[in-house]
Order: sequence, then structure tokens, then C-alpha cells
Amino acid sequence: MKTAICDLLGVDLPLLAFSHCRDVVAEVSLAGGFGVLGGSMFTPEQLEAELAWIDAHVGGRPYGVDIIVPERVSAMQPGAHADASDLLAAVPEEHRAYVDEILAAHGVPPAGRSADAWSVPSPDDLLDVAFSHPIKLIANALGVPPAVMLERGHAAGVPVAALVGAREHAIRQVEAGVDIIVAQGTEAGGHCGEVTTMVLIPEVVAAVAPVPVLAAGGIVTGAQMAASIALGAAGVWTGSVWLTTPEAETAPYTREKLLRATSRDTVRSKGRTGKPSRQLRSPWTDAWAQPDAPQPLPMPFQTLISEPALRHVDALAAAGDAGAQELATYWVGQGVGLMNEVKSTRDVVYEMASDYADAAARVAATID
Repeated sequence: MKTAICDLLGVDLPLLAFSHCRDVVAEVSLAGGFGVLGGSMFTPEQLEAELAWIDAHVGGRPYGVDIIVPERVSAMQPGAHADASDLLAAVPEEHRAYVDEILAAHGVPPAGRSADAWSVPSPDDLLDVAFSHPIKLIANALGVPPAVMLERGHAAGVPVAALVGAREHAIRQVEAGVDIIVAQGTEAGGHCGEVTTMVLIPEVVAAVAPVPVLAAGGIVTGAQMAASIALGAAGVWTGSVWLTTPEAETAPYTREKLLRATSRDTVRSKGRTGKPSRQLRSPWTDAWAQPDAPQPLPMPFQTLISEPALRHVDALAAAGDAGAQELATYWVGQGVGLMNEVKSTRDVVYEMASDYADAAARVAATID
């Protein structure tokens, strides 16, 4: 397989895999794809440990890092140098109490409100760590990358990628100097817009050519990868498909729920991060959609109250707590309906490559 993204990143397959788990990143890169570590939830020390581990296990194969640097900072932000305690203090009591109510309604005890339960690392510190390793891609997941990311990436010869959900956003990214556009349809897990992948990809490809575009959103098979190439993409950016692999970070009971889910069992909700993100529907997402619910807080404040609670839920769900099992959720796209069995990360890569070849052959056979 040969596309512009294969040449740019030095990979055999135009398959990029976003994961919070270093094992998935390494396994995809070793299998011929390109693993991308989601680094925003790590402290700088943790990110250093994760990247050092990847360096030691990929045998020189290329990989990248994704760091969320929101383009807009909430007016609630206490200050540029605020620590976790300052941020937590800015969270309204109404929202803290509502989280406790959601848990209590399912027999789950409160998760606690310690500032140590969740931290918001400085993007600059994470960039320092990322660029101290031999990364081959740096990606920003929300909005136009900050100038420092673009400058450092270009100075180091590292392509800078950015995710978009609309044609006009892609144009702004390219004008800012972004090297790779990830056009992500609404089918995607995590933060996403409202335009479907099938419509978004050709729109963005036409708007930003010759900048390479990666298709994202609901892509979990090689046939979908082939369809993305047919629409003009140079490759695909995937996330959800890795969540049911044994290497992934997915909590045990949540993995079981994902394997049983259909494509209609996901919902876009602000209840986890403050921005619309697609996740497995559960009483947690339903609670934030109720008319009498407080409005989700802007990023990162909603994260400060949701992540400690949902990690608490994951731990209790794995131990068999019925109420926690009902509440359990995670980011996942509509492609979850095609993820029905546990497969190793390498097997997923190999099956996608084989499925791609079969799909390409079917299309070629239609041409006289």
C-alpha cells in the first residue's frame, strides 16, 4: 500500500491508531501502521515514562503523540499558573452535588473531591517531553494548534496534525501551517462535530489539496479504509477499534459493554468533558441530558468532576457492583456495532490490511 501519508510518516499501511495505551501504540507501529499516544491525561513525568517505554519496544518504528490544547480557554480559568486545587475550587457546588446525586441514584458512593484525583497538566510541559523523544508526528485534537507547537514541530522536522469536523475548520488549520488534516466525522468516538464521515472527507480533501487528509469517524474495517482512500483521503485515523483489544486501557466491564453494543448505543454528550464527545450511552450520559440538569461546565472543569467519578465507577463495575455497571461508559464511535469480539491489536491491523485488499479488488473488478 502506497499513499502520501505512507511516504510522509515512513509506514507500510496508511493506518494511524490513536490510543491512550502505550501497548496499542507499539503493537500498531510494529505491525506496519502508525501508533499515536494520547498524552493529554498524563503528567509530564508519566508521559516521559510512557514514551521511554515505547522507544524501547518499537524497534525504531515510527509513532506520534496527540496532545489536547484547546483553542479557547474558559473565562472560569483562575489563571495561567493555576494548579489542580485552584481549578477544582472554581467548580460550582451545584455540579459537584449533581455528580454525587447521579452516583447515589445507582447505589454508588461518592468518588471524593481531592485535587489529587485528577490533574490538568500544562500543554507546554507535555510538548517539552514529547519533543525530547524521536516522535514522527505531533497532533492537536481541539482547534488550531498553538504557534509553539507548529514552530517546534517544523523546526524538528515533525509533521503537525490537527483534527477538524468541518470544511471551514480545515481551511483555517492549513492557513495556520498544519501539515496533516484529520477530518473526523460525527460517527467518531470522543470529540466530534455533526457532519458525517462520508460527506466530510471529500469536502475537506477538495478544500485543502494538496495537504494530506486522514479520514476518521466510525472506521473499524479495511473496507472502510479503502472507501476513505476512494474519497481522496491519504489514510485513516482510528481510535474506537482498539478499545476491545486486550492491550487497550478499557476498563474490563466497559469492554464487555462495548462488545455487546450496537451502532445506536452511542450518544454525543457534553457530560464528560464540557465539549460534545461521542460515548457509550448510559445513565451517566442520560443524566446530563435531563431538563433540570445543570449545564455541563466548559473544558477542563467538567473533566474535573467527571473523570474521578467515572474512574471510581470503573473500579466498582469491575468488582461486580451492579449500579456502577449500569453507569459505566467510555468514548466510542458508532463503529462499535462492528466490534463484536476480542482480537489482539496486531490481528486487528492484519485483518484491516487484508480486508482493504479485498475491498480494493472488488472495486477494481468493476472497471472494464
